[in-house]
Amino acid sequence: MSTLSLRIPDSTHDRLKAWAKKDKLSINQFVSTAVAEKLAALATLEYLDARAQKSSKAKFDAALDQVPHGEALPQDRWPL
Repeated sequence: MSTLSLRIPDSTHDRLKAWAKKDKLSINQFVSTAVAEKLAALATLEYLDARAQKSSKAKFDAALDQVPHGEALPQDRWPL
């Protein structure tokens, strides 16, 4: 494990303490979880971008051509 010293404004620290308490977590657990969530979101964006780079309009159209034509089923209509 690593130690990180972090300087944040007092107002942010107060809000952080309040949210950590509300979630019944230590500030360390709260911040660690928040950082992990952000990293997961960034990794997801990288993954989707890499997938998009491998795609093309032709592949998209080919996939859509496999969808049956006709009325949508009741459970597939909006609003449900």
